[in-house]
Amino acid sequence: MLEQYAPLLSLIATAILVGYVLFLRHTVSKQAKKHSESIKVVNQELQAIGSGSMGVGRKLILLEKQIAELKHNQDEMVKNDPNRVSYTEATRLVELGADVEDLMNSCGISRPEAELVTALSQKNQSCDITVN
Repeated sequence: MLEQYAPLLSLIATAILVGYVLFLRHTVSKQAKKHSESIKVVNQELQAIGSGSMGVGRKLILLEKQIAELKHNQDEMVKNDPNRVSYTEATRLVELGADVEDLMNSCGISRPEAELVTALSQKNQSCDITVN
C-alpha cells in the first residue's frame, strides 16, 4: 500500500524541498542586498573621512609654512633690531678699548646706556680673566 503512495509522497517531498530552497534563496537575496547597501554606506563614509583628512593635511601644511615664515620673519627682526645691533657693537667696541664718548658717537646710544655697556663689558672681562 505504501508503494502506491510513494510517487505522491515523492512529489510532496520534492515540492516541500523546492519551496524551502526558494525561501532560502529569497532570504539570502535579502541579506545580500542589505550587505550591499551596508558596504555602499561604509564606502561613502570612508570617502568622506579620506576627503576630510586630505583637507586637514592641506591645512596642516599651510600652517607649517606660515609658522616657518613667521619664524624667519622673527629671526630677521631680531637680527636687524637696531637696539640689539647697537649694544652688540658697543660691547665689541668696549672690548677693543673704546670709551663712553666713542660709544655714544659710534652706536647712537645715550650716555647712561654707554656707561652701562662699558661697566658690564668690563665686569664680564674681569670675570673671564678670573675664571681662566
